[in-house]
Amino acid sequence: MNTYQDLPWLAHYRPGQPASIEPEHHTMLELFRASVARAPDQVALRYFDGEVTTGRLDQASDALALVLLESGFQRGDRLAVYVQNDPGFVIGLLGAWKAGGAAVAINPMNKARELEYLLADSGAKALLCLDSLYRDIARDVIAAGRTSVETVITTSELDWQARNDERVLQTPRLPAADGTLDLLSLIEVHDGRRPGVVPPQPDDIAVLTYTSGTTGRSKGAMNTHLTMVYGCYNFREWLGLTSADSVLGIAPLFHITGLVGHVGLSLLLACPLVLTHRFHPAVMLDALREHRPTFTVAAITALTRLAEESNKPAEDFSSLRIVYSGGAPIAPAVNDAFQAKTGIYIHNIYGLTETNSPTHGTPLGAKAPVDPTSGALSIGVPLFGTVARVLDDDGEECVVGAVGEIAISGPQVVPGYWNRPEETAAAFPGGELRTGDVGFMDADGWFYLVDRKKDMINASGYKVWPREVEDLLYTHPAIREVAVVGVPDSYRGETVKAFVSLQPGATAAPEELIRYAKDNMAAYKYPRLVEIVDELPKTATGKILRRQLRDSPPQAGTGPEPADKRT
Repeated sequence: MNTYQDLPWLAHYRPGQPASIEPEHHTMLELFRASVARAPDQVALRYFDGEVTTGRLDQASDALALVLLESGFQRGDRLAVYVQNDPGFVIGLLGAWKAGGAAVAINPMNKARELEYLLADSGAKALLCLDSLYRDIARDVIAAGRTSVETVITTSELDWQARNDERVLQTPRLPAADGTLDLLSLIEVHDGRRPGVVPPQPDDIAVLTYTSGTTGRSKGAMNTHLTMVYGCYNFREWLGLTSADSVLGIAPLFHITGLVGHVGLSLLLACPLVLTHRFHPAVMLDALREHRPTFTVAAITALTRLAEESNKPAEDFSSLRIVYSGGAPIAPAVNDAFQAKTGIYIHNIYGLTETNSPTHGTPLGAKAPVDPTSGALSIGVPLFGTVARVLDDDGEECVVGAVGEIAISGPQVVPGYWNRPEETAAAFPGGELRTGDVGFMDADGWFYLVDRKKDMINASGYKVWPREVEDLLYTHPAIREVAVVGVPDSYRGETVKAFVSLQPGATAAPEELIRYAKDNMAAYKYPRLVEIVDELPKTATGKILRRQLRDSPPQAGTGPEPADKRT
């Protein structure tokens, strides 16, 4: 058996028991209302030079809920939220819940085809979106008549602040388009009124969060109120956060990390959430200096960009007492470099859209071990109430140390995918999530992520996991970012190719990097091809898009291994 057991050094872990939630906190709305009652004057959102208190957030979301209900929104209906990291996103969530419905979190980078798919798939009855996104994209999608959207409410990134930072904020504010309602105007008209509706139940859908689609068509994970509550509590109890803390909102709010580890956590704690519309390293660094937040969780790519932007990193990052990173693997060399520059050790955390973010994490104050064989940094140990197993291809548990697919069960796991019964049955047999991530557990209970199951490269019958090759290449001083994929090869079937971006001012020829890898790993693993690129393509959450790289044609700067291709 490799099911996680109690470890003596983790005294506060309760095997098989979830984080203890308050009796009145079985929905996200109950969680928020308890915070309003406890601290109505506490700042809930810091947005550039603007502040929104918990009480004001309550009033604004009441107004939105009233507008939705007056427009025909009914219990169980969906409000699509197509907004950046703005106060409007949080108001949209709360307004949907207060109207008895659910929110649909939509990536604001999505274009017309993607937006239409998500609106149609979710059956959203209403849409809250940025005025600029409505003008440029959503208006034509709605006009085409292939969605169920009946009500459109627009908001502006200029609302709730007065600084108008032109690096990230569009100016001027756009007037409300024909056929749409303006959120700020509606809040003023309905200020002080409360909606009368049956509140959501624990098993009701709170948010449909769509998978990133890096391995196929996006599916809507049904994040219920209760599974989200457990995700929020796991963050709070694992990290020991209190209302005296504040959260730096680096992760996109539409993503499960931002949704639970930023918005949900701050609603639970009644503590400030610092937002900057979108991730811009210099703007985010200004917010870090000005508002002095104490906690953040973000993709490693975003954290390293912040460190690169700072000319006084130790000083700039000094308010952050807890930093976690998830969404993409961390190479040990990258973590070491970040700590050397900022003085902060990044704790690993692991989770999925389908688990309301965290299932594993490095305990606060501990350092994640590095597997001596693969060089992978541990993703941590299971959080409260989480049961994690490693399964072979037949669905049987692997022995300790053996590589297989990570499977997870626990109170934070969603019940399935929206309107996808067959895919739900395949991904959640018996309610246990088959993650598609390949990894193993060591004898001390630490879990390691090897790679995505679908990203494995088969080179002449040998299995090559991109993550191991990437971690090795990250130790080369010239490399800034790297992604490894398998590409067709007439001799091997597949061969290993690395896409590399270099550190500012650094130079390295593809042949040099091939030779470096060849000198440090088995012959079947090292990349035969290296392509130097300016930037690697990423999702909005900072996850590198390997599939896009696999499908891209070779560019200048590709260096094949010339001499011993068949070794």
